Amino acid sequence: MFDSLLFDLMLVILIGMLSQWIAWKYRMPAIVVMSIAGLLVGPIFDLINPKESMGDLFSPIITFAVAIILFEGSLNLDVREIKGFSKPVGRIVTFGAFIAWIAGSLAAHFLAGLSWEVAFIIGGLFIVTGPTVILPLLRQAKLKPRPAAILKWEGIVVDPFGALLAVFAFEFIKFINSEVTLKSLLLFFAASAFAVFLGWIAALLIGNSFERGAIPEFLKAPILFVIVLFIFVLSDEIMHETGLLAVTAMGMKMANMRLTTLNDVRHFKENISVLLISGIFVMLTASLDPEILLEITNPSIILYVLAMLFIVRPLSVWISTIGTELNVREKLLIGWIAPRGIVALTVSGYFATILLENGYEDAELLTALTFALVLSTVVLHGFSIGFIAKKLNLTTTDESGVSIIGGSRFSAALAQSIKETGNEVLLIDESWAALSEARKLGLNSYVGDILSEQIEYHIDLTPYRYMLSMTKSDIYNAHVCADFVPDLGRDHLFQTAFHVGKDIETFTISGGQTLFQPSISIYSLEERMHAGHVIRKTLITKQYSYTQYLRERDDKSILLYILREDGSIEFFTPKRELQAVAGDAIIALTSPAKTIERVKERLDVENGGSGLPYEKIEELFTEDTNGNRPTIPGDAPQSKK
Repeated sequence: MFDSLLFDLMLVILIGMLSQWIAWKYRMPAIVVMSIAGLLVGPIFDLINPKESMGDLFSPIITFAVAIILFEGSLNLDVREIKGFSKPVGRIVTFGAFIAWIAGSLAAHFLAGLSWEVAFIIGGLFIVTGPTVILPLLRQAKLKPRPAAILKWEGIVVDPFGALLAVFAFEFIKFINSEVTLKSLLLFFAASAFAVFLGWIAALLIGNSFERGAIPEFLKAPILFVIVLFIFVLSDEIMHETGLLAVTAMGMKMANMRLTTLNDVRHFKENISVLLISGIFVMLTASLDPEILLEITNPSIILYVLAMLFIVRPLSVWISTIGTELNVREKLLIGWIAPRGIVALTVSGYFATILLENGYEDAELLTALTFALVLSTVVLHGFSIGFIAKKLNLTTTDESGVSIIGGSRFSAALAQSIKETGNEVLLIDESWAALSEARKLGLNSYVGDILSEQIEYHIDLTPYRYMLSMTKSDIYNAHVCADFVPDLGRDHLFQTAFHVGKDIETFTISGGQTLFQPSISIYSLEERMHAGHVIRKTLITKQYSYTQYLRERDDKSILLYILREDGSIEFFTPKRELQAVAGDAIIALTSPAKTIERVKERLDVENGGSGLPYEKIEELFTEDTNGNRPTIPGDAPQSKK
């Protein structure tokens, strides 16, 4: 319709982002939606062909995009994150990756009919299991911590190295074929070492500049972006194909420098990475030749995909994890789940161009072959992981874990009460200071932005069924709930009431439910905490019914949640009428006056009715200089029953 490069670029970006939104909205793998969209506008309806319209620009755009994507991925490779389960992860990403490379290469040669050169290159590339695909699947399946952690970190650690292994395979094959001399091969390894050094130096310089404040805030992200591209191009000009190694080394070094300012550029790198992944993926699928696309139905390619699914992956996992603490059920699941992601397809397109330029004609099949493997693994693993995990009893049994967004005195007190019920609880806030009360109480906490895409690289949200957004930004709370609706469902998402003094329905973005009964803002909750209000537990019995409790409770008390007899919890909301039965407990925020009255009655009984002066009782609720309040006499600790 419109024959212009500008229109094609606009359409590619638009389709990519629309695909991402549809995938988020309907809880589908983004790569599947983008695949279908790219095929529809490209080889099926022939609306655009980015490779033809962009001409000489097509390959550099793909190359730059891969460099940025790999740098962004390598920024997550903090070695501290895998210390707890380093043995199985270390085996899988080293010995297991080597087995997968060799076995995958043999399958590509003997089953798919690729030449040895192309087979070993694509075999190296297919050791990756993309984190952009695996993380949503893990969240969906709610796996137990160990298999979830291993799958998660395998994807993160291996992802940047698949392309590098393919590069080394390419150079080694050329040496074996006498296309390059031993001197040239040694020169390549020397250049590779220099690329690592170049990336390392660049990370040191830019990281220290960030820490010293030598670069203003508004320039940090753009300068980092430009430096990454500069290092990539410089290394690649010195020796072709070493640029990817340089930017990966740069990202890994920055990830382990403990930079306090690294979070300042997080949103930029996430946004640019999502934009590039979406655009590049649509470009590659839309540029597929219809004849090559038909090759996906070729029996040899289908046989290759089946071999990768049912032989190569299980074999590499089972052999590499011999002698580790993994049991048979965990090996079965990990050996099945290995979805290839967007990075595999984008990098394969990059190598297809290089190999074709070097005279390897069968490299034309690389994109189609990769597409077949990526689509089949994403679909099969995406729809089967939950079912198989349940059959193998590898899903978490924790049904009432709670993540609380927003650090405050009240949120820490609420988290402490939930922890005492035996349920998992985690507090998350962007501010270290806001979580100080949580740290005093020994609660699990994490400093970060819950809306960041990278949050799941660092913490496992699987055990937390409920999410309470209680920051002091009402709009942020609403956005948190709206963002997690596809993952948790609206019934499990809550936010504190807006504090603007108007009808909340006027302001609520489609997302979670308003917390507590009656609804109250986090500001009012904090004021009550500072006024001496406390969180109390009241057991409902046959003699003391829920109706009696409601009749006798203080008018100022706030109903927080019900602790069921089986240990599960349900939160009160203004629009939801909960009923408690004998064996349940009501957790509420009560005023100090009501609490003092109840303690006076208890002390009267304990002292034979002799009573205690009111001033003495009031001392029980007087905070010390550290803000601590003594335990109320007679209070029973919260428990599951």
